[in-house]
Amino acid sequence: MATQNVVRYTAIIAGVIYGFSHASTLQKKADADYIKHASERREKLIEQARKAYAQKQIDDKKPKSDLITDPEDPKFDLEKLFASWEKA
Repeated sequence: MATQNVVRYTAIIAGVIYGFSHASTLQKKADADYIKHASERREKLIEQARKAYAQKQIDDKKPKSDLITDPEDPKFDLEKLFASWEKA
């Protein structure tokens, strides 16, 4: 009976120690994955911002035209649109 209790408690203690070590390993892996994904997301956002800034710089250098090509806009003028197409 005494050896049964020793085996039981030894198994319980070994299981608890294994559980803590396994949970710790999983937590370290999850933390590393989180840091990796966060840095990748940050890099992606920085790249998007660079592209948006470059596009804005290109748009700022283009000559401003008062031609409105959106038919939903109340200031849309179809005759001006046709005239611009005839020029081109």
